[in-house]
Amino acid sequence: MIHHLLPKGSDRGIAPIFAARAMRGFADGFVAVLLPVYLLEMGLGGVEVGAIATATLFGSAFATLAVGAWGHRWTGRALMLGAAALMVATGLGFSIMSSFWPLLIVAFMGTLNPSSGDVSVFLPLEHARLAAASDTASRTDLFARYALTGALCAALGALASGLPERVVALSGMTKLDALRGMFILYGIVGAAVWAMYRKLPVLAEVDQAKPAPLGPSRAVVVKLAALFSVDSFAGGLVVNSLLALWLFQRFGLSLSAAGAFFFASGLLGAASQLAAPKLAKRFGLVNTMVFTHIPASMCLIAAAFATNVGVALGLLLVRAMVSSMDVPARSAFVMSVVQPHERAAAASFTAVPRSLASAVSPLLAGWLFQSGWSATPLVVCGVLKIAYDLALWRAFRLFKHE
Repeated sequence: MIHHLLPKGSDRGIAPIFAARAMRGFADGFVAVLLPVYLLEMGLGGVEVGAIATATLFGSAFATLAVGAWGHRWTGRALMLGAAALMVATGLGFSIMSSFWPLLIVAFMGTLNPSSGDVSVFLPLEHARLAAASDTASRTDLFARYALTGALCAALGALASGLPERVVALSGMTKLDALRGMFILYGIVGAAVWAMYRKLPVLAEVDQAKPAPLGPSRAVVVKLAALFSVDSFAGGLVVNSLLALWLFQRFGLSLSAAGAFFFASGLLGAASQLAAPKLAKRFGLVNTMVFTHIPASMCLIAAAFATNVGVALGLLLVRAMVSSMDVPARSAFVMSVVQPHERAAAASFTAVPRSLASAVSPLLAGWLFQSGWSATPLVVCGVLKIAYDLALWRAFRLFKHE
């Protein structure tokens, strides 16, 4: 079935990556919604929720930087298997520990993803493998289908975040124990991802030839990384875990209702990515990235001032319809402006600033939520994202790429 997702011109041997992305997306989907609930249930506050979200993103940034700087010492296959093993350990660590500082350490060292997109160490490793398995004509389409797979499964994962409430109602189990069970499930998914990576065929250009550091493309990668950092700092203010916290505090949304909302939001985001390759072919990668992003930011700003839960959710759903179209276009653009042997390093060095910048803002957003300034993170996020889009368009609208 997965083979049917692959576009013409791509190697069928990368099907396990799509399966792994699907499983990771499912796990990320329910963890992003359940993380604040789990932490609040253990007696932690908004600042602690923001701090742990920040730690997860800082840890992802460090791991991704390590892949870009030192990953050429190992094969891509070995790094992917190591990342999957770390995912197993992360799920088990969160299910066992209950104190803030141990959880903070596991969050930093592990693979939890509190956001709607993929900001983990898996990203550059899988991107390099996908780029090597596709030709220029099919690359954007391949990245779009890869992103679509993750987004659809993340939506299903968000819907599954309502399971603890049902388990409590049916079995009498405590809410905290039911939530712990979901983190055990996260670890089990990590084991399944490890098994998928084991099925990947050996590719000479990826597994036998180790990734090279950046060379001729360093200048353009640095410029992209600087711009991406602005976008990611803004996005870190409203990662899914914090957006869920905002909905819980602002409108008293239940866990099941929040899961249903993030399910619908994820489906809309996934469906929108189907249009990205067609828009990119007609208008260009940069135009597709910029002019689908700006309306999404405007909807986010408007949602911050909504007084009715229906209006707020409606605006956020409209945002979801257009905010993810830039994901496959951005991935394809980065892969197209560097030399083939630089792709793993380029993916890492553009992902690192995104992770670092997004890691700073959740703690700030958590403090603002706890201090009563709950609308501020949404407004600042929208304004900064619009500024990023305009700067990106000005810098790269005439840039030539393969």
